[in-house]
Amino acid sequence: MSTSSGNPWCIILNPAAKGDQARKTADRMTKLAPEAKIFLTENPGDGERLAKQAVAQGFRSVVAAGGDGTVNEVLNGIDPAQCALGILPVGTMNVLALELGISPDLERALAVIRAGHRRRIDLGYANGRRFLQLAGVGLDAEVVRKTHPEAKRAWGPWSYLLTVAQETVTPAPHLRVKTAGQEFPGAMVLIGNGRHYGGPFRFFPKADMADGKLDVCIFPKSGPLDLLWYLQGILIGGPESLPEVKYLQVPDLTVEADKKVALEVDGEYGGETPVTFRLEKKGVEVIVP
Repeated sequence: MSTSSGNPWCIILNPAAKGDQARKTADRMTKLAPEAKIFLTENPGDGERLAKQAVAQGFRSVVAAGGDGTVNEVLNGIDPAQCALGILPVGTMNVLALELGISPDLERALAVIRAGHRRRIDLGYANGRRFLQLAGVGLDAEVVRKTHPEAKRAWGPWSYLLTVAQETVTPAPHLRVKTAGQEFPGAMVLIGNGRHYGGPFRFFPKADMADGKLDVCIFPKSGPLDLLWYLQGILIGGPESLPEVKYLQVPDLTVEADKKVALEVDGEYGGETPVTFRLEKKGVEVIVP
């Protein structure tokens, strides 16, 4: 069934920029999608609040227009039992759109929404917070927590590198990953529902968004040279080419630490350890090409 015929849909747009630029983005969206109701976010958390409001108003296709953070907020506001999630990649980074094959070209992405083809994919939970693409505990989450929103706006993905440089010199946490009666130590844990992490990097080559399993990479260290070594290894031969990196596929896991360590979900700060991750198999419907 097409999204536009008898199924009202709305767009929750994060214009990212402020002032005139934001107005231009909103105007362009209104021109390209005159049939959709458009809600604009202004502050963190608005995406979730507006998505709840949209569901209450009877919208059954709720489209997140922005980066991964906007998609995650909208995902946490909709009712997956009643609603399909649409994605328009407008923003610094939209790894989920890349994963699902949604074009960064706005008109082509809107054509996908109008065609309304749907696919059920697994829905991840980290301490109750939903996620679709990835989550992490340790260095990458600390970087997300400490990168200032203004820096992200000005520098885009490069802003994270500055924080990485500061964070890699601090002592790595001692994490304990518990799953299926086993325990693994690590300094950083990345959890994927899809294959991609941080852009076009395939950190989780075996991942399938509908297999009921989370793909987990446990890294023993997180110093600057260690990170370069891991990244090079993963890009050339995948995580399993690195004997010191543990690669697991499990339905759930818990990450604990002696001190509080940051959690990120879909590239947004999501709290601290201890964290329990689980999946709801095919728990959400997304609009895909």
